[in-house]
Amino acid sequence: MSAFSNPLKARFKDTEPLYGLWLSLASANAAEALAHAGFDWLCVDMEHAPNDTAEVTAQLRAIAAAHLPSEPVVRVPACEPWLVKRVLDAGARTLMFPNIESAESAARAVRLTRYPQADSPDGLRGVAGVVRASAFGARRDYLQGANAQIATILQIESARALDEIDLIAATPGVDCLFVGPADLAASLGHLGDAKHPEVEAALGRVLGAASRAGVAAGIFALDAASARQYRDAGFRFISLAVDVVWLVRAARAALQEARS
Repeated sequence: MSAFSNPLKARFKDTEPLYGLWLSLASANAAEALAHAGFDWLCVDMEHAPNDTAEVTAQLRAIAAAHLPSEPVVRVPACEPWLVKRVLDAGARTLMFPNIESAESAARAVRLTRYPQADSPDGLRGVAGVVRASAFGARRDYLQGANAQIATILQIESARALDEIDLIAATPGVDCLFVGPADLAASLGHLGDAKHPEVEAALGRVLGAASRAGVAAGIFALDAASARQYRDAGFRFISLAVDVVWLVRAARAALQEARS
């Protein structure tokens, strides 16, 4: 398989679950260390973590240095053309867009990741030749093959998104619908209660839409037990936690044990 291909994009069609971890420490060392842990994917978060494009690039390099199949996912903070362009040029092949609420915004997210070509004539990605994504110009066929290697994940986080969930899921170029349970619960009037029956019913609606459209469904799980429950429900792209949460939790547990 080419070093420039995106194995995660193909694996979205598999039935096996894909487990990942959120990277919020803005640390290339942490990203590289966790890439050795065996996750299927690692999400570099630009929305709620202090990651700018230089730090994203450093973490993309760090994950690649592990030479293991942990595919980096970059969550951009918004559908901003200049920011999406920078992340793609840095070498990201899988992007996650937060709070997609309509088929129109879903289509725009996809367009931002595509060069204008025959397969995507309305693509909005700007062209730059000498960037990390193209091995700084050494990969001569990058422009022709890039569109086919980009995977697009859309986050479903609001009641409004549920109203158009089937249209969002069916948007050409979408690979995965990813639920943010905390934000979705808040939008449904159940702040802090992601297990509320109304929220669980909403999860079922997302799963159904994803299944009908033939795309993967993903979700953020706070622990292994929740991850197993979501897996059994049908979610296949599952985040286990956040790096900083595990760091603080382990540190507190060790301190408590030492003091006991």
